Amino acid sequence: MTTLSSGTAATPPGAHLPDHPDFLWRNPEPKKSYDIVIVGGGGHGLATAHYLAKNHGITNVAVLEKGWLAGGNMARNTTLIRSNYLWDESTRIYEHALKLWEGLEEDLDYPILFSQRGVLNLAHSLQDVRDSVRRVEANKLNGIDAEWVGPDEVKKLCPLVNISADIRYPVLGATYQPRAGIAKHDYVAWGFARRADQAGIDIIQNCEVTGFVTDGNKVTGVRTTRGDIATGQVALCAAGHTSTLTDMLGIATPLQSHPLQALVSELLEPVHPTIVMSNAIHVYVSQAHKGELVMGAGVDSYNGYGQRGAFHIIERQMAAAVELFPVFARAHLLRTWGGIVDTCPDASPIVGRTPYDNVYLNGGWGTGGFKATPGLGWCLADTLANDEPHDYIAPFSLDRFVTGALVDEHGAAAVAH
Repeated sequence: MTTLSSGTAATPPGAHLPDHPDFLWRNPEPKKSYDIVIVGGGGHGLATAHYLAKNHGITNVAVLEKGWLAGGNMARNTTLIRSNYLWDESTRIYEHALKLWEGLEEDLDYPILFSQRGVLNLAHSLQDVRDSVRRVEANKLNGIDAEWVGPDEVKKLCPLVNISADIRYPVLGATYQPRAGIAKHDYVAWGFARRADQAGIDIIQNCEVTGFVTDGNKVTGVRTTRGDIATGQVALCAAGHTSTLTDMLGIATPLQSHPLQALVSELLEPVHPTIVMSNAIHVYVSQAHKGELVMGAGVDSYNGYGQRGAFHIIERQMAAAVELFPVFARAHLLRTWGGIVDTCPDASPIVGRTPYDNVYLNGGWGTGGFKATPGLGWCLADTLANDEPHDYIAPFSLDRFVTGALVDEHGAAAVAH
């Protein structure tokens, strides 16, 4: 049996993280007007700003963040990155993002600790097996590096997984995407912010949006706690608080905000080589760069804006983790936290036009927002620059809930990530 230890016999890879300069971006006062105002200083807002400058030369841009930069879901996720979704529409945007992840450290000239260690999505029933094989075949048709592996191969990829036949949910196999991985989320945010700032884009913290100035079908200004700001275009990138912004504009959206919890263990020696996810047992586990086990589950069932969650979810997560990884019973829980995710009825995002000519909506990513960060930023920047939805985000328009052209990713969205 592998021994877990929080001692110093072996230093986990990445434990010695790089030093940072005192300041990575300016903290300017907001100007009276900008060509584009991005509401939300998380991963999606910052990535959009970066690609506006890099790909389109547009720099008269403000990113407004009501709190501290990347203090919402960007700082509260579990850092999983993969592209093995079911439908063509989802695969395109997530695979585009994954390809950008693979070169992002060089692009940003900043360490993000992107580690492609692969992801296993476990199957525990015959229906799980059928659904999983179907998804693997769909992935292959879209050029995704997906494969189906049996229990013995699961054990080779992750020796800690319990594949005994006499447990409640025996492991019958898994989907496997080798290129999947993790990155250090705060470094990702800081890298995007630094690049956007270097291009001349204003990142304005502690600047909450309180309303909008409208003229017919256009928004001409944004009201904030730091004064009114005139703008030519607006991009809403506020994750769990998206519906509070759309309510100000009178835009009806099918979004629900839920707390989503995660937790980490004490620092351990490297023992968990990949990412393991299980829908049936309802937990996913990876090991972070410093050595802590990172675990998550599904969203809390109630709606809310609290960055915390219910204890019974944590209890079920722990039971699930110990069932899959009996050796983890010896690890100690270090801390828990929660984010606020906005979910759609079909488990896919809403990106694109709104009833206002110059306002674009980006929300409803649920638990998939982090992994989409560079891909969404690229496509939304292209959309703003050309005032026309990029092909990769066109299927996720708000009007699909009227036309019925839904993109149902409930199965491939896995546990929560």
